[in-house]
Amino acid sequence: MSENPVVRDVDTVDESEVFDAIVSMLAEMLADFDVDPSEIGRDTEFHDDLEMESIDLVALSGLLRERWGDQVNFAQFIAGMELEQIMHVTVGELVRFVVDSVNNPSPGGEGQP
Repeated sequence: MSENPVVRDVDTVDESEVFDAIVSMLAEMLADFDVDPSEIGRDTEFHDDLEMESIDLVALSGLLRERWGDQVNFAQFIAGMELEQIMHVTVGELVRFVVDSVNNPSPGGEGQP
């Protein structure tokens, strides 16, 4: 039986569940770069610690939408940030955004700012 990773009818998610899912996504994305998933924490920065480039963030955005649907809008999450802020976004900040977006979807399903 195949498992469908898309969660569409979710009432709520918790930070631990989202953190584990994001670490799994990152481990898969960065497998060729010898990133140890056990070293990814909530304070891990995408740019400085994981050396992710903008194209990697676009790929991560797609994985987030596949998993949690359109209410998790990564582009909206970073839209109000300056470049310096984007370069220092942490896994924990993304986890909180996903949890908030899934648990408190906006009427249009576009996530929370």
